[in-house]
This record gives sequence, structure tokens and C-alpha cells, in this order.
Amino acid sequence: MSEATRIRPPVTPAPTPPVSAKSCCQTTTQVSAGAQAPVVALVGAPNTGKSTLFNALTGSRVTTGNWPGTTVEVSRGAWRPTRLATTPAGDDCSGDLDLPAEAVTLLDLPGAHSLDAHSPDEQLTGGLLQDGPDDERPDLCIVTVDASRLAHGLYLVSQIRELPMRVVLAVTMTDVAVQRGLCLDPHLLSAALGCPVVLTDPRRRTGLATLASTVLTALVDPVPAPRQTLDTDDALVREDERFAWLSTAAEQATVVAGHDGLSVSDKVDRWVTAPVVGPLVFLSVMWAVFQVTTSVAAPLQDALDRLFSGPLTDTVAAILRLAHLNGTWVEGLLVNGLVAGVGMLLTFVPLMALMFVLLALLEDSGYLARAAVVTDRLMRAIGLPGRAFLPLVVGFGCNVPAISATRILPDARQRLLTVLLVPFTSCSARLTVFVMLGTTFFGRNAGTAVFGMYVASVVLVVLVGLLLRATLWRTMGAEPLIIDLPAYHVPTLRLTAAVVWQRLRGFLRTASGIIVVTVCAVWLLQSIPTTAGPSFAQVPVEDSVYGVVARTISPVFAPAGFNQWQTASALMVGFVAKEAVISSWAQTYAAEQPQPGQAGLLGDHIQRAFQQSSGGHTLPAVLAFMVFLLAYTPCVATLAAQRREVGLRWTAFGVAVQLTTAWLLAVTMFQVGRLFW
Repeated sequence: MSEATRIRPPVTPAPTPPVSAKSCCQTTTQVSAGAQAPVVALVGAPNTGKSTLFNALTGSRVTTGNWPGTTVEVSRGAWRPTRLATTPAGDDCSGDLDLPAEAVTLLDLPGAHSLDAHSPDEQLTGGLLQDGPDDERPDLCIVTVDASRLAHGLYLVSQIRELPMRVVLAVTMTDVAVQRGLCLDPHLLSAALGCPVVLTDPRRRTGLATLASTVLTALVDPVPAPRQTLDTDDALVREDERFAWLSTAAEQATVVAGHDGLSVSDKVDRWVTAPVVGPLVFLSVMWAVFQVTTSVAAPLQDALDRLFSGPLTDTVAAILRLAHLNGTWVEGLLVNGLVAGVGMLLTFVPLMALMFVLLALLEDSGYLARAAVVTDRLMRAIGLPGRAFLPLVVGFGCNVPAISATRILPDARQRLLTVLLVPFTSCSARLTVFVMLGTTFFGRNAGTAVFGMYVASVVLVVLVGLLLRATLWRTMGAEPLIIDLPAYHVPTLRLTAAVVWQRLRGFLRTASGIIVVTVCAVWLLQSIPTTAGPSFAQVPVEDSVYGVVARTISPVFAPAGFNQWQTASALMVGFVAKEAVISSWAQTYAAEQPQPGQAGLLGDHIQRAFQQSSGGHTLPAVLAFMVFLLAYTPCVATLAAQRREVGLRWTAFGVAVQLTTAWLLAVTMFQVGRLFW
């Protein structure tokens, strides 16, 4: 077998069920094209553009939910190929086809190199295509294959072609193949494989019309006969036959032009994945991201802050005066509650947008995938495979999908350990608090301070992982990393904008959903008096239920230097959602003012609080608070995701570890730091 056709050998199937086999599919709304619509499944190896193609075909009108009977998530969307389908001459061909519906239901199955499953997500893909009942199988499979690594993808094609199933091959990354001196003939490849082949670029939305017309034609054609294979029970003989078949197909369809040996991506990877230079490059890139984010977004944040605390607050107050509602509980709820709380949180929208843009550019360019290679040795030190870093990277955006992403790991114990470590990754919700504290206490060095918290997050994951492995997972080892790195790309405006909007929309949805509920709950607790005399919504906040509960728990944080009840109450609310830390501060200090709209700068109040509680050691107390915020339980949504994946007992164990770690680190940080500051 030639070097070009070597791929990872298949793994013998083994029963590796998820940690928790409970499904929550009954609570998930699925998007489909109707009960009678054809079902088309997108299948392919990771980093072949499968999910990008899915988003391009469905227009991102998609939901992700657990597949019935499993805990693996599958994306499902409605695709209307009749709107795109054209003949080679450009004429509409959909009218000549007898389809049961205008749309088809498109499934984005988990990435898989072969149908031989060795992780829960690959079990779903393999089980649905080859083990399920005939009436539950998709009507057609679109298999995505990287043109620059054709033989890698053809192994999966060879297995699917052995099934009684319609197959269309979508060849992506043709531009990368050209850069590497490879020229692919789709007609020759189609003849060799016995299925239609379409060249497409989902990142630039090219070839979609041809793919649509090809799929429509294949759907009305009869199911083709399976590929003829050797009639033998010898697995090695069958594998040799598959390799020979795909090698012949790849050689017939590919013309190799002159090439200098190493591609540009290979030359760059010699440095960015090197054992010493690679981590330094990664840290430098991430430091630049945080530095640019905090410096560029600061003026926009200040402008929005002035808008919410000035004109908007005054306008709401004026409207309430005209309605004769000034001085009532309605004014307190709207001005000190919603405007102060949600408004302060929304000032971070420019910062989040800029952060998402920079990370999307790194992701679309292919650089972030190198992080798994750079950290492979570090992951194996705590008993996890290198690809366990991929869910952890997702955790820096949001812990909830990161916990779901642990399903790519083949071993149940590795999945459990990773689920327990994900909450220690600093999600974007924590970022808003870090940036606020950084700009308030560190000035021009805010970006470096925020970057330091992300470095601390990585160190925390490693240290806790080493501790857990030394106690509960002493016999667990990790296999070497096997990963297909995508070639470097020039980021596209359309894809970057779509990713940024999707993530920013999630942030705004949180602000308009759970944050509004939290703000209202905080206002209600701040309005209920605990002593006789003050009436509802007229009580000083320190004498309310909210203030009394906060004063009760605040002594716990005295050794860490932030035992002011206003600070303790923010951590209490942050247990629900970390974004609520800022909104609770804004509400608390706004409610302490005699007149609405006269709260002053929130940063000034926070500075005085830390200065008083720390006895003048302000910076150590702030760093201790940031470390505690980093290490303790992210949010209730993360707890729900953990409970779904690993059960209630391990979720409770994880909360205990997080709170204990957070308190010990915060106390250590303050007690050591005050010796120097």
C-alpha cells in the first residue's frame, strides 16, 4: 500500500456505552421537513467540512438534540434542494422529479473515520447506518471527503458502499489539494466508486446547486446494489480488499503535478506544533487576543455605560413620573432592577463580539486545531488523550456544550474525568467579570490580567486532573493522539460573521432570559424587609432578605480578603450564572442610592468594597476573588449538563471539589499576596 493511502487502521468494535445512558430527547424540539420527507444523512471524518456544509445547506436553521436512546447529540435541519437544484446548463431540474416533499430532513451525524465504533458518537453513526432497521436508515448518505487526503475518506466510503444505500460523495478542500499539487477528476472517481461525486466548497458556498440536483436525482433512483466484496470471514482479508479498492480509486482519479514536497501548512506546523516553540506561540497569540479585546472594546463599553446610567435611566424615570409611578415599587424594579442590572451586562456586548470575532478567525484559519497537538503531552500526564483538550477548548466558550463534547472520548473513565475538569475552564460568562475587574484595578494591564486568569485556568485543570488521577484514576492511561489537522485557510467573511452572530446571539439570549429572571429575583429579595418598619421595596438593601443572607455567608470569605456582604452576594448570585455577578453588583449599589440614576461609577463602589474588606491589600483581595470566581461552580446549566452525562452523585462530587478548591486557592492567594502588596 502506498504512503498516500495509509490511514488509521479500524478498531474492533467494543461495547463502550456512555457514562449515563439516559436520554433527554423527549425535551428537545427537532427541526425537520415533515414526517413524509426523505432523510439525508451527512457523514464524514472530522475536519472535512461536514458541519460547515450542513450549515450552508440548512441556512443554520438547525437544532441540536440527543438522539433517542443515546446521549449523543445530532443536528437536524430542513434542507430545500429544489431551490438550488440546477442542471449542468443552469436550468431548473426540480420540476421533473417526483419527490414526496419540497424539503428533505438533513442529519449531521457525528464525525467518524469508519463505521467501526470506538466512542459513543461513532457508535451512533455506525449503528444508524449498518445496524439499525431498514426503515430507520437514511434514504441517502452524503459523505464528505477531503480532496487533499482522498484515501483517508475513501475508507469510510468503502464501508458505506457495502451497504444497500444511496451514496453521494461531496469532495471538499479542493483548493488545498491544488496547493499540494493534486488534481482530482470527479468523473473518473465516480466511475471507480460507483456513486455520484460532486466537488463543493461549503466555506465559499460553491457547488451547492450541483450537489442539490445530484441528491434529488439519486433520491428518485432505485437503491443501488452493495459493492461486491470477497466472501470471507477473515477480517484481515476483507481489510486488504478495501484498501486495494480505495487505493485503486484514488490513483485513477488523482493526477499529481509537480510539487516541492512540503505544503505551506506543513512548513508552518513544523514551528507551531513544536514541543517548545508551539506552546510559546499559542500563549503569545492568546495574550494578543485578550490585549486587543480589552483595549479596543473599552471605549465602546464606556459609551454604553453612560447611555444606560444616564439618558436611558433618566428617560425611564421621566416616563414613570408622568405615569405617577415614581417612588413606587415599579420604579425600583425598572430603574434599579432591569435598567441597572441588565443594562450593565449589555455594556459587554462589544467586548464579547470582538472576542468572538478574533476566536472565529483563529478557528476558521485552522490554528486552534493545533492546540490539541501542543497540549497532547500535558493531557497524557493527567491520564487523558490529547483529543480531550478539544472539549476543554470548547469550555472556554461555554461549559455546557463542552460537557456534551466529551462524548468523543472512547473510554468511560476518561469521559467522567473530563466532565469533572470542564468547569475549571474559564467560560465567556466569567470573561465579562474578569474584564470589568481588570479595567477597574489594572488599567492598561487589563488584557494581561485577563490572560493570566486563562493561564491559571489551564494550570488549574492540570493540577486538579493530576490530583484526581493520583487518587481515583490511578490505573488509567491514555493512548497517543491521532488527529487530522485541517490545512490553513484564509478566513471567509460569511463564515466568520455567521459564527460570531451565533455565539453573540447565545450571549444575548442568556441576557434576555435567565439574567432577566435573576435580576427580578434579586430585586425581589432586596425589596423584602427583615425588620418591622420599612415597607416593601422601601427597605435599605442591607436590611433586606438579600442583605441579611449575604451578611450571613460573608464571614466565610474573610480569610480571602473579600468579606463585604456586597461581594459575597455577587458570588451567591453568580452560582446561577456568572454574568449575573455584574448585574447583581449594579443592582445592589444602585439600590443604595437615594435617587434613581445617581449610583455613580460602579467601579468606584467595587474599589471601595475591596479596599475596606482587605484592610488596604486591595490587589491580593481582587486576585483572590478572581481565582475563586474561576474555580467555583460555573452555573446551574452546567450542573444540569453534568447530571445528564454522569449522574447526580458525580455532579455533587464535582461541586464539592470546585467549592473546596476555589476557597483554598482564594485564601492562599490573599494570604501570600498581602505579604508583597
